[in-house]
Amino acid sequence: MAREGRAWTPFRELDRLSREFDDLLDRWWGGRGPHRRATDQIPALESYIEGDNLVIRADLPGVDPKDVEITVTGDELRISGKREETAEEKSRDFYHREVRYGRFERIVRLPEGVRSETIKASFRNGVLELSASIPEQNRTRKVPVEIASKT
Repeated sequence: MAREGRAWTPFRELDRLSREFDDLLDRWWGGRGPHRRATDQIPALESYIEGDNLVIRADLPGVDPKDVEITVTGDELRISGKREETAEEKSRDFYHREVRYGRFERIVRLPEGVRSETIKASFRNGVLELSASIPEQNRTRKVPVEIASKT
């Protein structure tokens, strides 16, 4: 049903129908159905250089830090874990649901020369922050511009 003030479009109706179908399958499969998109369980990341460190931040709202595992193999940093749904929430008849539960995994390629033993991790307010010292050759260096004189 279209809301007042918004024109009806078939695309908006198809989107609504898709969300309702996903919710129905969530109830049927207990939230772990085959209809899930791969991106539903991937935490958002950002990475940047700050001073002499590479910083990687992952948004993990509602995840217990004890359910997070970080492993490094070669140049791959793997962040994995799970977001568990409590038993009483499973019996709810949801009107609208975008929050996803279950396992997640994210793999990040580390810059050349980053040593796994320098990686430190902290978790605060639903954000996992990893920090690793980077080798000198990967650090940002300012290059002065020489101004040529006119002859």
